Order: sequence, then structure tokens, then C-alpha cells
Amino acid sequence: MVEGFRARRSFGFGGLSRTATMIAAVVLTADGLIATQAPLSLLVTLPVTGAVFALAAAKRHGMSALAYYWAKLSWRRAARFDATSYRRTLLPHPYALDLPGVGASSTLIKAHDPTTGRSVGVVHDRTTGYMTITTLLAPGGSLMAPTGAVQSSLRTWSSVLDAMSTDEQVKGASVTIQITPGAGEALGDDVKARKDPHAPQLAKKIIDELVRTTPHATASVAPWMSVTVDPNASANPPADLAEQVAESLRVVDGLDLSGTGTDIERRATDIDLRRIVRSAYDPEVFNARDREFEELSWSECGPQAADDGWEEYAHDGGVSISWVLREMPRRPIPYSVLLPLLAPGRYQRRITIAYRVLDPYEGEAVLEREISHAHQRAQATAEVKGRAKWSQRADAQRAEKAAAQVASGSQVVDWTLMVTATARSTAELPAARQELARAVKATRGIRMRSAYGAQAAVFAAQLPLGYNPLVKD
Repeated sequence: MVEGFRARRSFGFGGLSRTATMIAAVVLTADGLIATQAPLSLLVTLPVTGAVFALAAAKRHGMSALAYYWAKLSWRRAARFDATSYRRTLLPHPYALDLPGVGASSTLIKAHDPTTGRSVGVVHDRTTGYMTITTLLAPGGSLMAPTGAVQSSLRTWSSVLDAMSTDEQVKGASVTIQITPGAGEALGDDVKARKDPHAPQLAKKIIDELVRTTPHATASVAPWMSVTVDPNASANPPADLAEQVAESLRVVDGLDLSGTGTDIERRATDIDLRRIVRSAYDPEVFNARDREFEELSWSECGPQAADDGWEEYAHDGGVSISWVLREMPRRPIPYSVLLPLLAPGRYQRRITIAYRVLDPYEGEAVLEREISHAHQRAQATAEVKGRAKWSQRADAQRAEKAAAQVASGSQVVDWTLMVTATARSTAELPAARQELARAVKATRGIRMRSAYGAQAAVFAAQLPLGYNPLVKD
């Protein structure tokens, strides 16, 4: 069982955050000062101020109602000016050579890894200077493993996060598993080539039946881990781009994933990155040969055309819907809680967990603030109603328990969960949305919501483009 999930909560008045409460106090003070000169202005300013802060206190889809409607208003304004539409061939130089959206500042570098003698693909963010290196993984699976082996894998992964927290150059990481249905065709071709013509008829009949049903029951699983590194955060910053790449490779090589329940297949090459990105926008090319990706430029890996909708993202070869984490269960959950999301379905699906490990001092400061905020909320409720809510007491206990774990050597991690499902056409979108909703509900506790107005950004955050929503510049 795994536990310890808790969302940050600041202390404010009437359901507002601390920042919103301070803004409300300043605005009400300004209303009062204006009213000293024009008393009738209160007939306008007070209702407007009250409505705005009522929306800030209210919740919609797990977020502030004010933030939700402001985002919708911003998205509609952007859509009115066609800022949510992308057409690569119609854009002038040099923008036609960039990926759309959050991937526009990224570029792909083909490097040579002297330790393995192979080429490595490195994504460079030209705005921040950060570099992202992707590692292809081969998970062994732990559903039938002994409990002790699973616990050991969790402890080892905790050690990997500890290593990230003490390395100033590691800014963030993400682990993605992509499930693409319909890989049975390749399996059928392999079986046909290896079938023994002298085998018994019953055996050949059974094999033929399996091959016939396999395309509808199998999927190709492609997992990878992307680590974002700041090579200039070292004591001796690299002098040029080549040294920055070498420093980034050195940092990522220092993260040992052995014992975490997965095996490292290899560092992703530039061809691997082109395949991952291009097949995300156009699933039809997922099983194409390597030579079809060798001549692709980095910009050609993106979509030829894309439209970023409020709840969907239309691109080459399909329409995608992306959901983000709303709330984790407050009770302990089994380690296999994500299994319904990882189960193959009718549509391609990507599941990504993004991490930002706080350094020990920052993590301790965050938890101290959370303990203070939890006790302040309970005290304020007790002063009004005579006693604090049980949920507030339990929340304060969880914050204190987390602080005790940090004092014993644990680390505080900011993380989020993102899921994307891709349908081949708009007509299949309702079925894809229903399938994703059923998978989320089957996790029995994890609550997710649509990435309203941020479909393209969440879609790109699950690809090795160097963008991690938790990493701040």
C-alpha cells in the first residue's frame, strides 16, 4: 500500500486562499476610500467585488470557479483570433521550422555517448538552456511478484527521488507509458514466417485462430523516462553546447534505476525521439521503419495542422483528449492502482507521471507552512462553530505525519498525473472519452478532470519535448 498524498492548501477567509484574502482586503479598502468621495459608487463596487470573490471561493471541477471561467474566457478570446489553430505550411520563416505551442523553443541534438558507443538524442530548450534526455525502459511487471520484491522496488525508486533532490542540476523528470492497440498484425506476420508446415493440423488450426483474434486483443507498450537537466547549474558551467550535452549525459548516467522494477533498454536516439513524437501526432506511423524517420527534421515530427479545443486536440491522424489529476485518495492505495489506466483499450493511450523533487530545505519549509495553515483553518472554524471539523483535524495530522517522515529522511515531491487518449476521428471521440472515464473510475479513488483549455500543452507534456509543467524557469 502507498500513502502520503496531500495537496497544498493555504489559509484564507471564507474558502479563499491566502493571496486571494489579501487581495480582497486591499480591494475592499480601495472601495472604502473611493466611497469617501463618491458614496453612490458602493452600489456598483460592492456587488461587483462580492461577485468576483464569491467566484474565487467557489469550486468548479476541483479548481477555483474564477480561474475556470477566466481560463474559458481567455481560450475563447484566443480562438477568436485563431491563436488556437496551427498550420505548419502556412507559417512564415522561421516559425515554420518550430514545433507548435510549448515545444516551439525545443530543438533536437544528435550526440555521441562514449560510454556505449551509440548516438543519443538530446532535446535542448533554447529559452531556458535546459536539456532533456530520454531513456527507453523495459518494465518487467510486478503483479505476480512477491510483496517483498514490490516493497523493495518502491524503496529503490524512493532512493532515485532522493538522488534527484540533492542534485541541483536535475530540475524534473517524467515517466510515460504509451499503449498502442493493434500490434497483433506484426505478431501475425512473425508467426506466419515461423510456422512449421509439418506441424499437426490441430496445432496449426489453434495458431491460426490466435493470429486471427490477436489484433483485437493485444497492444504495443512503449515506456520511457525523461529527465530535465540544467547543465549550467554546476560549479564550473560548460563553455559551449558540446560541453553542455556532455554534462547533461553525465548527470543522467548518475541516476541508477536498477532495482526499481524496470530495466533500462537504452538511451533514446534521435530516431527514437522522432518516432515517439511523430507517432503521437499520427498514430499510423508508429510501426514504420527507422529509415522513414532518419530524414525528418525536428519540426516535421510535429503536426501539419492542429486545432487546440477546449476539451479536445485535433491533429494529424486523430483527435486526442487529455485529462489531468484532480485529487488523489486520502486513504492508502495499492501499488497496482494505475492498472486500469494501463490496460489496453481500443484507442492509443499515454499515461505520464511528472515529478519535481524539492530539495530538503525547501521541502521542510513547505511542510512547516502546511502544518501552520492546517492548524489555522481548524482554529478559525472552532472559533466560529465551537469545534473544528474532523476533516480539518485529519488534514493537520497528515501534515504532521509528512513532516515527521521528512525529518526521518524522506523527500517532498511535487507530482501530477496526465492521461491522453487518441481517437482516429471525431466520430470516435465520444467512445474514447467514455473508455477513458471508465478506466479512471476503475482506479477506485483517483479523481481526474479534463485539461480545460490546455489540451495541446498537456499533450506535449507527455512527449520528450523538454517541457515539464512542474519545472519553473
